[in-house]
Amino acid sequence: MTRHGAICRSLMFQGTGSDVGKSLIVAGLCRAFFRRGLRVRPFKPQNMSNNAAVTADGGEIGRAQALQARACGNASSIHMNPVLLKPQSEIGSQVVVQGRVIGNAKAREYQALKPKLMPAVLDSFSRMKAEADLVLVEGAGSAAEINLREGDIANMGFARAADCPVVLIGDIDRGGVFAQILGTKAALAPQDAPMIAGFLVNKFRGDASLFADGMALMAERTGWRAFGLVPHFPSAGRLPAEDAFGLGAVVARPAGATIAVPILSRIANFDDFDPLRMEPSVSLVFVRPGEPLPVCDLIILPGSKATIADLAFFRAQGWDIDLLAHVRRGGRVLGICGGYQMLGASVADPGGIEGPPGAIPGLGLLAIDTVLEGDKVLRQTAGACIANGAPFRGYEMHVGQTAGPDCARPLLRFADGRIDGAVSADGRVAGAYVHGLFAEDSQRAAWLGLIGAPSGLAYEATVETTLDALADHLAAHLDLDAMLAAAR
Repeated sequence: MTRHGAICRSLMFQGTGSDVGKSLIVAGLCRAFFRRGLRVRPFKPQNMSNNAAVTADGGEIGRAQALQARACGNASSIHMNPVLLKPQSEIGSQVVVQGRVIGNAKAREYQALKPKLMPAVLDSFSRMKAEADLVLVEGAGSAAEINLREGDIANMGFARAADCPVVLIGDIDRGGVFAQILGTKAALAPQDAPMIAGFLVNKFRGDASLFADGMALMAERTGWRAFGLVPHFPSAGRLPAEDAFGLGAVVARPAGATIAVPILSRIANFDDFDPLRMEPSVSLVFVRPGEPLPVCDLIILPGSKATIADLAFFRAQGWDIDLLAHVRRGGRVLGICGGYQMLGASVADPGGIEGPPGAIPGLGLLAIDTVLEGDKVLRQTAGACIANGAPFRGYEMHVGQTAGPDCARPLLRFADGRIDGAVSADGRVAGAYVHGLFAEDSQRAAWLGLIGAPSGLAYEATVETTLDALADHLAAHLDLDAMLAAAR
């Protein structure tokens, strides 16, 4: 029961595969139902992403759930995403439960661990329901991953345990949407299929009337209700993305400054660069493995889930040579979190927190050394940049202690008086642990001013107007009343 005495309803959105638009659909529906006056909360039982956010209650969740919370007009909570997997290698991930790291697990080990996490998942779900009129749940991957069905906590395993009806999302943009929807129907276990309340088709391009018979045919073949056909939403790129699938595209503009970001093998929190990508005076280049770092005005080393491994990866691409050439040409360098650690003289992981115990020489552009030890720091922060005086608001999410002569020239000062980061003697190389610096318009403008690029973006306002536009888009093409009626 909610605090108003009404029964909270829930509705889950599962996909026919990854990247079908589940996160965006849920974010838009969160805003749409929030604007109807409902108290809405997002929920994702299990997420896998290195793009995470620090919550208001001091833990971490997937970035998509943080955006969905914003769409609901609500502060983010660890209970919106109780299980978060953060990949550290090809076969293993850090496991975060209700906002806190509980350890690392290889893929096979995690399959055995999953059933033990269901109580925490259901506990968090009940907490969300207790404060809402409607909980919108996002699944993970495909609804019909039958090899992973035993012990599942992310899709049908959760839906049945929580008695939460499901809307299936197909993606027509990638082709084969009939096989997606009808194939899912065929692959679902007989006891899971009744959880499906209906389906929708996402990312349609062209004349929607030409696909009306296709929607009717799928409804007839499956026995499921068709909730609607959603056209491609061209402004989706203005909202923070959770998956790294889209990285690698060059946002080129004929005039202005060029900023390069190498795509590390374990790149984390890459939504740091969303505001720069949207700036009209900036060409943002995400550099793929095997490509050289281009001649540019600023190189930013991003965060990483495995700093030592990614530092070795960085060198294997030859990027260390490109970076030194950039510095010799007078170019600027900024390191964020793991990227900040890489810029120093050394990085050591004596306890094997992020991988095998060991140490590695850094890139040597800052006179600092980092030891990966201690508890993980998770906190929302605010303050001002010492170098430019502009305010910032962001978050810390890191393990490690960094010290050295260049820390005598810190980059940031927090509102509580603490300091963070380091700046080289010539002021052209800098780094800090704080994520989210560029979301603050005046802070971003100050950095762009250093490379001769004017700022023409109100970032936070753009995110808000885009969420409203997304809600309008979904309301125009989906039967929201029918969806609400299907929730229970």
